Order: sequence, then structure tokens, then C-alpha cells
Amino acid sequence: MSSVGSSGIRNRKGPADFSRGVSPEQDDDDRGDFHSPNNRSDAEKILETDEANLALIATLTVLAFAFRFYKINHPDQVVFDEVHFGKFASYYIQRQYYFDVHPPFAKLLFGLAGWFVGYDGTFGFENIGDSYTEAHVPYVGMRALPAFLGSLTVPVVYGIMKECGFSTIVAVFSACIVLFDNAHVAQDRLILLDATLIFFMTLTMYSYIRFKKLRYRDFSFDWWFWLLSCGTFMALTWASKVNGVLTVVAIGIAVIIDLWDILDIKKGHSLEYFWKHFAARAIAFIVLPLFLYLSIFWVHLAILTNSGPGDTFMSPAFQETLRGNELLLNSHEIRYYDTITIKHKDTRVFLHSHPDKYPLKYEDGRISSQGQQVTGYGHDDTNNYWQVIPTKALPETGRGRVVRDDDVLQLLHVNTQTLLLTHDVASPLMPTNEEFTTWPKDDLSRYNDTLFQLRLVDGFEGEAWKSKSGHFRLIHVPTKVAMWTHSKQLPDWAYKQQEINGNKNINDKTAIWFVDSIVADESGEDVKDRLGDAPPKEPKSLNFFKKFFELQILMLQHNAGLTASHPYASGPINWPFLISGISFWTQTEGQKQIYFIGNLIGWWSCVIGISLYTGIMLADLIARRRAIEPLTEPVRHRLLNSTGFFLLFWGVHYFPFFLMSRQLFVHHYLPSHVASALVAGSVLSFALSESVNYPVSVWGPRLRTPKNRTYADLGARAPVIVGLFALAMFIMFVYISPLTYGTPGLDGHAVNARRLLSSWTLHFAAKAHEAA
Repeated sequence: MSSVGSSGIRNRKGPADFSRGVSPEQDDDDRGDFHSPNNRSDAEKILETDEANLALIATLTVLAFAFRFYKINHPDQVVFDEVHFGKFASYYIQRQYYFDVHPPFAKLLFGLAGWFVGYDGTFGFENIGDSYTEAHVPYVGMRALPAFLGSLTVPVVYGIMKECGFSTIVAVFSACIVLFDNAHVAQDRLILLDATLIFFMTLTMYSYIRFKKLRYRDFSFDWWFWLLSCGTFMALTWASKVNGVLTVVAIGIAVIIDLWDILDIKKGHSLEYFWKHFAARAIAFIVLPLFLYLSIFWVHLAILTNSGPGDTFMSPAFQETLRGNELLLNSHEIRYYDTITIKHKDTRVFLHSHPDKYPLKYEDGRISSQGQQVTGYGHDDTNNYWQVIPTKALPETGRGRVVRDDDVLQLLHVNTQTLLLTHDVASPLMPTNEEFTTWPKDDLSRYNDTLFQLRLVDGFEGEAWKSKSGHFRLIHVPTKVAMWTHSKQLPDWAYKQQEINGNKNINDKTAIWFVDSIVADESGEDVKDRLGDAPPKEPKSLNFFKKFFELQILMLQHNAGLTASHPYASGPINWPFLISGISFWTQTEGQKQIYFIGNLIGWWSCVIGISLYTGIMLADLIARRRAIEPLTEPVRHRLLNSTGFFLLFWGVHYFPFFLMSRQLFVHHYLPSHVASALVAGSVLSFALSESVNYPVSVWGPRLRTPKNRTYADLGARAPVIVGLFALAMFIMFVYISPLTYGTPGLDGHAVNARRLLSSWTLHFAAKAHEAA
């Protein structure tokens, strides 16, 4: 391919009298070599007929469905991240609230698919390998959804290439890269999000291209239809998976470039005309997507109205909107002299104390106060009991005895009758933080050091402190530190319990606590006697936008926090080359496995295509600096506009991962892989044809001069080249298909034979002495 391309670039001369000036109403594609359609090869003429076009679309679509639905019932066990996304479908059906870092649209579709095929939502999806058949789960219907969308992606890729003006055989080439790709097939036939993401991403690209082709018929019905369709599909991509926002970025960049071009005074447009286009794009690419994105979350929250596993991620106010939530049912006002237990929100340990003292000297030589130890303890114990002591006069009865936001109070450790205290002594594990200890309640010499201010999270003036829901910070009045803990354990002298210390950053998000239970009231009686037989509490209401923004912030925080190591995680630099894959599923019986890996021929062809495209454009740029025109304007504009659009999607969906510190896998590259398949097809067209098909844009009243149609002619060699390429990809696909479908099982030697790169970590491989 490279030799053909290099010879072609040397001979691509534009007409001698060609003007590089741009008429305001002249199509960018309307300048170049002119060819009669009758002069094309017979193969080209046959392939460009409507009948051939329909036949090829049908063939590609049928094959895509066949590959993705083949043995979709195998394995009849939970595979890879089906443990998450299948479980989320269960939560929708049970209407139980859950939390996930990804937006809900694709998961809503899984819930809908499960409901449609009669799934009752009771299966746990707890572990990879759990049997669907034994639990009578209609999993095939749920897997059919991504398989259906993944199958339709293939003809959409074909359509993108055709709409950009590429020859039919080139469109087939790009579609085959996706059609015969083992990674896409493996991903598309499981309950995973990527098929939905990629399908709507390609529809976004297709719609934008159709919209751009109507630029001479702006503000017509068709123009508005494709503009709004693009905004709709972009929103659905964004709402399918967290990295769908990269599609929004890619379209945003394309729109900015488009508007910048319209603003050019050389185009002859008025500012009023520019602002009309700006407003139309603002509606389609900002207002409409935001409305759809918000609507999807509204549906998500409207369905998940019952308490579920995601409750604890949310704020108390959010949790109290969920039916059956513990905070809603068991949240009660705390009064002075109540005995309570206090838990740390993040590490879930109790505030604890016992008679043992801190050692006089720590291992690093620092000296302690030798006061009573205050620690974090993970189990229920009477040494977790603290009584709330007022620092102000109280009425005998009534609401005046309720503890409220900003109150200054003391905490009395019930078993040792000592008051919680912190002071300017370094804590055992963190010299920069203050030590927490206790002080005898009858010794008033350190009264001020036992004073703490209660600050409720998002509290308002006079708000009552409540158990369960009343998340708070405890601020030491004299030294202005917040009571805090962390997961590191103290030495044996503290029974390896957690350290409690004073954090100078009082706004630290990890310095939040809550009252787990009210053990007794002032008289020592069970607090239930005070509460009486209260009627069941109805869920509270909370503004949708407050819930939405709280959820968005948590999604971003937790997605960034996915930094734990994983044996199959990989860096972005490895992805285009398929250096490693992911083990999705294994079964010792029969030595079966699903190993997520792509088709090497297709993936490496895409890398070559991107490299060649970069070289072609760089060579053209350098040549033009020397007043040499190696490319005709139509060819150059096709490479810049169409192929550049594909490269934009590839880069925007790829390079941001280099900036992420979160856990990353090769399947994150799949959207970029689809875009790279489009780039590869464009480069093939450049290598095989001296001209391009144009006009691509639809004729409109703003186009003053009639267009002289020209045609690309890839010759009879193109079907041969693409046919051989498709055959090679098919053979490679079939060869590694046991790793894609998880059947049939392979012995150790067969596994070794399919380990095409030494970095692939396949199961059941034969050892060296066995191979010998």
C-alpha cells in the first residue's frame, strides 16, 4: 500500500490554471480531475450501482448478525463485567437504588430487555461463573440487545464511508475491519455497555456527515432533521458510558471549526447569517443533548425509588427520598444526655475508648501524653458508648433539649466516665495531627479542651441533630481541628485498632461521622419508649437538580478513584498494537476460555493507515512550503475534511486516556478502533485512485454554479485487494474464535498456537517441557 501511495502522491498534479482562491458559494470538493462515469472500470461501475450497494449492505448486515448471535447462549454463566451490568438490570426491575460511575442509558436498556423477556430481577450476578441456567435467568434476551446494536454498527460504518463519497469497495473494506474483529464480537455478545456506546457514536458521526452535506440547503427540513438527529445520538452516546462524553468533545471541536469557517468574511456571509447558524447549533448540540441527558437521569431516578445497595454513597437528604431506607426509617432526633454510638462515614469504625494508656514513648522517640487511648473499633462494644453532655442551661422538658447544628458540647465515655479531649500533642502515627484522649469528668482544670462544636454537613441554622442521617464534623473549640481517622492500624499496644486524631483541615471530606444508634436516654431507658409507636415514614422529596448534581459529582470522583491494580489492566500506548487482552471467563472442564483480543490483521492495518495518513499530510505540507502541489485540491480537501474528521474522533477517544490515572483496559480503545477503520479505508482509497467521487454535498440554492460530477476509479484491483484482505481477516477471525466464543475448548498446544504475541496471557497453555 505504501509504494502505491508514494508513487501516487508524486504524480497528483492539479490543472496548471487552477486557482486556489475560494468562491463563497463554491463547494470545496468542486475542483479536481474530471472523469466520465463510462471511463471507469467494469468492476467499479457494477459496484457503484444501487443493486450492488443494497446487496453488499445486506450481506454485511447478515454476516454481522451471524457472527454476533452465533452461540450467544454460551457460556450459560456470568462473564466478566456482566457481574455489574447484569446486576444493574436486576436493580431496575426491583426498583432498588444503585450507584455506578457510568450514566444510565445503556443500563436502562438492559433493564428494559430483561423485563421484556420476563426476567424477575432476583438473580444476584455475584460472581463470574455463576450459572444462568440453574437460576432460570433469560440471559439470552439480555445479551441479544448489545448483539443487535453491535450488528447494526457494521452497516452504519459502511454508510459513513459511502456518505463521505468513498467508493463502495472502500466502504466494504472499513466495514470488514469491524465485521471480522474478534474484540468487537466478544464485547457485543455480552451484557456490557460498549456495543451501545459505539453504535450511537457511529450514528452521531453518520448524522453529522449527512448534516454537513446539506450545507447549501441550510435551514431546510432535511438540514434540521440531520442536525437534531446528530444532537440526539450524541446525547445517547454521552448517556451510555462515562467516556461517551468524548464524542461530545469530538463533535464540539468539529462544530467550532465549522462555525469558524462560516465566520470568515471571505465566504461572503453576514454576521446575522453567522448568528443564525450559531443559534441552530447551540440548540442541537447544547440545549437538546442537555435536555435528553437530564431526562434519562430523571427516568433513572424515577424508577429507582426503593432503598438499595447504592444508598450509602449518597447524602442523607438523598437517602431519605428512598422508600425503606434505614436513614428514613431509623433517623431520630438526639437529645442531650442521650447515650449514642458514633461511626466514621468512610471506614465504618466506631469511636471507641478503653482504659489502656498511650505508651510514654513511641517507636520514633516521640513522647505521648500517656492519656487514655481513643481509637476506632470495627465491632459493636459497650466501650463505644458516649453520652452527649450540654455546655448550656437546658429546659426540663421539650424541644429545648434537642441537640442542634453549631451547638458546643462534650462527649462522656460511659464506661470510664471520662470526657473526650484533644490537645497540642502529636498523635501516635501522624506527628502533624493532634492526639485524642480523655480526661476525668470531675477534673475541671482542662474543661476548655473537652469542648467540641457540632457542625452538620449541609446543615442550616437550628437544624436538629439526628441519628443515621445527621452526618457531622466534630470541631475542637480551642485548637480548631476536626476529629478524623484513617485506615492505618495502631501497634499491638492499641490492639491494632484505628488511630483517631485531630486533622487541621477541618473541611476534609473524610472527617465526617454519624450517629449509628441511640442506646439510651437520660434516664438510661431504651429510647424506643420515648419514640412510641410512630407511623411509618413516607419518603421525603428532594429537588431533582440537587439529586442530579450530587450524582454527577460522585460519578466523577469514583471514576477517578478506580486506581486499584488489575492483572489485565494495560496502558493506552499498548492498545492499538494489541499487546495484551483481557481474560473474560474460564472453565477448567473442557479447558474453555473467553479472552478479549482483537483481530491482529485489522488492528495493525489501522495503525498502518493512521501512520500513512500522517505521512501523506506531512509530506503535502512540506511540499506546499516549496510551492509544489503534490495533491489536487479535491483530494486534499477529502483527506482534510473526511479523513480528518475520522482522525479527530480517533484522537479524541484515545489520547485523553494517557492523562487518566484510573484503571484502564484495552476495551476502552474500541471507539477509537472504529474511527481508525474509517481512516484506513480513506488511505486505501487514496492509494488506489487518482481522483475522488464528487460532488458529495447536496445541491442547494446557495450553490451558484452547476457541478460537474467526477468519479473515483479504483479499478479491478480494488475488489481483489479488499477480497483478499477480507479473506485474511476471516481466516484470522476463525482461527482465534475459540477465544472469542469460549468454545470449543483447546488443549495446551492449541492454546500456545493461538498465542500470537508472547504478551498474551492465555489460560491452559502447555508448558515448555510439555510442548517439547
